[in-house]
Amino acid sequence: MQEQVVQPPLKEVLIRKRMRIMVAIDESDGSFHSLKWALNHLVDETVPTNVPSQEESSLITLVHVHHPFQHYVFPAGPGGAAAFYAPPSIEESVRKAQAENDAALLSRALQMCKDKMIKAESLVLEGDPKDKICQATEQMQVDLLVLGSRGLGKIKRAFLGSVSDYCAHHAKCPVLIVKPPLEITKETSSKSKER
Repeated sequence: MQEQVVQPPLKEVLIRKRMRIMVAIDESDGSFHSLKWALNHLVDETVPTNVPSQEESSLITLVHVHHPFQHYVFPAGPGGAAAFYAPPSIEESVRKAQAENDAALLSRALQMCKDKMIKAESLVLEGDPKDKICQATEQMQVDLLVLGSRGLGKIKRAFLGSVSDYCAHHAKCPVLIVKPPLEITKETSSKSKER
């Protein structure tokens, strides 16, 4: 007779090891759903945020990656194949808007962690989200990367690419992809049909 091995729940393993968890955040409802899922299932809520030793609890790192500013603009008019460079004032305005957007996203995510009394830090990176997230997990020696899924179909995923799919294949740590609830998936598909 074969002996049955009983695995402890994932939450218990993570708490026991005091793992470093990274959650990728963007503007999508799916990313905030993945954060909510991680807070509810992966970390110990009994350890208060004011614990002096970081070894006493798991730490969540919230990472947001925005695309770099393109210094050139393509005219939208007919025959407008030429590009021109944006003046510094436009570049400054775009960077300021990006910074405000980043702050608002991370503020919302940090508040979700604070509401659950879970210690969190935030990180904003610039570049291709796929590459930057994978690099950050390696540099910060993350134990688990949590990502949301937009629920793209096979064809859209093949053309548009998927950050979660890329990270699942290239990150040097385990990756947990949290599928969106049905209502988020329906909202996303109805928005894309309107466009």
